[in-house]
Amino acid sequence: MAILEDLNWRYATKKMNGEKVPSDKLAYILEAIRLSASSSGLQPYEIFVIEKKEDLQKIHPIAHGQAQILDASQVLVFAAWDKYTEERINAVFSHMNAERGLPDSATDDYRKGLINTFSNMTEEQQHAHAAKQSYIALGTGLLAAAEQRVDATPMEGFKNDEMDAFLGLADKGLKSTALLTLGYRDAENDWLVNLKKVRTPEEKFFTHL
Repeated sequence: MAILEDLNWRYATKKMNGEKVPSDKLAYILEAIRLSASSSGLQPYEIFVIEKKEDLQKIHPIAHGQAQILDASQVLVFAAWDKYTEERINAVFSHMNAERGLPDSATDDYRKGLINTFSNMTEEQQHAHAAKQSYIALGTGLLAAAEQRVDATPMEGFKNDEMDAFLGLADKGLKSTALLTLGYRDAENDWLVNLKKVRTPEEKFFTHL
């Protein structure tokens, strides 16, 4: 029941109080994100941890002036691969095989199949696939933060091109997909904090076949 309690506790915090998230809690959340599931274990994304106040002030207008950016302890920027390349896929599997004590050829058939699959997609489709994987990691981060009683707000409301330019993502073959602010709720000034959590009723949400 602990996970359900954590999910009921969390909400999309609109106002944070500026308190710093302890380093051990931040490390826990980041490790959970690193351990998150992804298609074929490729992890086709990177996470940028922004916590310097001067940097938060710079990305504040990029995120349309949303208050959480300035009040957060950290802002995580999820950035997905712009495309799948043979080099990227091979690098992942070479690392995976080395860590498992397997010959590099152990996964040849599987990796060649992946390379062939992605080569038949447009670059736009490839990035869309990678972006979906970053959202799985985002969800894992939300749950880990809730377990640590750290408030976290996911955001898509920002200017992706400007964020990409700020972080130099094009040179890294990445494109920003989402933000995650971490911090602590300002309960006295957040209009959402005491409102009932509302979700689709289970009888409308689930279809059992």
